Formats: sequence, C-alpha cells, structure tokens
Amino acid sequence: MAERSAIPWEDFQLPVFRQWAKNWLLLCAGDFNDGKYNMMTVGWGSFGVIWGKPFAMILVRPQRFTMPLLEKYPTFTLSAFPADKKDALSFCGSKSGREYADKAAAAGLTAIPSQQVGAPGFAEAELIFECNKIYDAEVLKKSGFIPPFTAEEWYPQNDYHRVIYGEITGIYGTPEYRASAR
Repeated sequence: MAERSAIPWEDFQLPVFRQWAKNWLLLCAGDFNDGKYNMMTVGWGSFGVIWGKPFAMILVRPQRFTMPLLEKYPTFTLSAFPADKKDALSFCGSKSGREYADKAAAAGLTAIPSQQVGAPGFAEAELIFECNKIYDAEVLKKSGFIPPFTAEEWYPQNDYHRVIYGEITGIYGTPEYRASAR
C-alpha cells in the first residue's frame, strides 16, 4: 500500500498530459459508508483553477453505470496508480459495475474511506484527489464542435459526455507528487 500524505494544491505537481492520456485515472462515485459506489477508468479530463478553487473536470458518458452515482452523491475521487496496476485500470474501464457485485475486488483493488468526502479512494493508489461537485454541464452538444473538428469519430451513437467539475478538497499522494521548493 502506498504511503500517501496531504499535499496542498499549491505544492502539487503532475505531468497532466501523460496522466490523462497514458496512465489514466480511476474515477469513483458514490459513498463508501453506504457501500454504494462504482469506479471507472477515465482518460479525458483536466485540472486547474476556476472560480478561485482548484478543480478536476471529468467527462462521463450518460449510459455508464457510474453516472447515476455521480447524480445522486455530491462527491467523487480520482486515483492514480503505479504502473503495475495498469491491468486493474484496463479492467475498470472495460467492465461495467452492473456485472460485478464488487468491481473493486474483481479488479484487485481495495476501496478505502476518504478523508474529506464520501466517495472512496483506493489503498493501492499513489495519488488520490477528493472532490466536491460544483458544476454539471449536462452534455456536450454536436453543435458546439467548431469545424474543421467534428465529433463523429468520437460519438457515432450521439452519446455525448457530461462534463462535471469538482472542487478539489484534498490531494493525498506519495512524495514524487510534491513540487520542489523554488
């Protein structure tokens, strides 16, 4: 299990393009204490500052099993894992929680309570973002794509992602995620 400690967002560092595109993150929505949560691998999103708050922005298709949990519960987590957990992330991105009573266990992961939010993190994670939802953009729209870019390649079934922003209330990571003092 990773030794994580709190990292102030001002002292946090992450190679964001590599994380989203190559290493991925595990999104978890629901509530640990209720025992109602699900996780899915995400590879599209962003981090930044909006409305004076650090945020994580996630994109989730409406038909995903995780979506009703995002709608019902006010929090979510994003977790990053060491390279040896890539198979677990592949599993969580390709298998639905509809098919597994305990998807985390099936993936070889251990859900743990978060420190500030109801959605769980994972014991094996080397980095966990705890987030309170602050904005839900409902769905991307075909009319919003500006030519010459088109969305047909990504949305052949017109199942456009919902865009959800979460205020990052806590970042817990191993030392390599802490920026060096300047």
